[in-house]
Amino acid sequence: MPFGCVTLGDKKDYNQPSEVTDRYDLGQVIKTEEFCEIFRAKEKSTGKLYTCKKFLKRDGRKVRKAAKNEIIILKMVKHPNILQLVDVYVTRKEYFLFLELATGREVFDWILDQGYYSERDTSNVIRQVLEAVAYLHSLKIVHRNLKLENLVYYNRLKNSKIVISDFHLAKLENGLIKEPCGTPEYLAPEVVGRQRYGRPVDCWAIGVIMYILLSGNPPFYEEMDEDDYENHDKNLFRKILAGDYEFDPPYWDDISQAAKDLVARLMEVDQDQRITAEEAISHEWISGNAASDKNIKDGVCAQIEKNFARAKWKKAVRVTTMMKRLRAPEHTDAVKPATPAAATTDSASPTETTSAPQRAAHCHGRALKLVIPIGDACGIHLFSCWQDLL
Repeated sequence: MPFGCVTLGDKKDYNQPSEVTDRYDLGQVIKTEEFCEIFRAKEKSTGKLYTCKKFLKRDGRKVRKAAKNEIIILKMVKHPNILQLVDVYVTRKEYFLFLELATGREVFDWILDQGYYSERDTSNVIRQVLEAVAYLHSLKIVHRNLKLENLVYYNRLKNSKIVISDFHLAKLENGLIKEPCGTPEYLAPEVVGRQRYGRPVDCWAIGVIMYILLSGNPPFYEEMDEDDYENHDKNLFRKILAGDYEFDPPYWDDISQAAKDLVARLMEVDQDQRITAEEAISHEWISGNAASDKNIKDGVCAQIEKNFARAKWKKAVRVTTMMKRLRAPEHTDAVKPATPAAATTDSASPTETTSAPQRAAHCHGRALKLVIPIGDACGIHLFSCWQDLL
């Protein structure tokens, strides 16, 4: 399938909106993300279904940057465990990205529906993620937002593959990266510590995912009162910086030593000592027979339902509270970031009046772009957390 207009530089060659509607039927919005709306689209000539991501240019420079970035990255990649970009249209008002449609479930939902779930099932999931990430890293691409919500089954068949989605925060590693971004619970210590970072952040996130899939618990957990997310973030970041997690009983009693060893290597605080995706694929828990076949479903599912149903509600409260802060008057006595240079070369563009944050308030577990203009009250809070830590 040929691409539509993908000219992203200064020379503009826009598609007409009719070019999109002549080729595709767009259904109702099925999901709203921080930067875009997602539709299920049908190609009129073939009846084939796709996922359509629509970015509105009026939503600001950050949204336009995210759309362009996702297009550039996805045009570079072709891997069985990455949702493929199949078509792009750029009109004067919108970006339309058409991708393969994954009809399977999120990994959490799949686990809850199984009668039997073991380390080997987790090993199969992690192996596929590692293979996709090793491929990205071979192209010097850092995903920067790996999390369970971005892992889905391609279809509902028994042996369906896992696919990775959501590349709007992905970045080419042309030298080490300074811009901190991602989902707080999955952030690597070097990101929280405002250090330069690169591909190892993805391996850390895979370690967090593996920890959750084996125990049903997040490795770094901090209780949070409804209005106390500031202290929550500070304490969460302190734990991440220190690598303060445990293989707590009884949740890890039935988990093999090989699994614990791989988690520890993926979640090595020192990014220079952290295992790479390519090395992890050769680990005995992935490529050998070290993964146990014992059924761990009951314990894992109980903790998933306990921790993550509650987390979704708290994240929804947290986003709503943050939106109120975003609408607050600009502060003149804002706390400046501990490392101002980190907000120069790779920092996000100044905020514009947009409707994107309003859409984001309806999302749970969204990725937070953590380099935010100082006048933004939400940014002040996040920079304040880091300054208190460092």
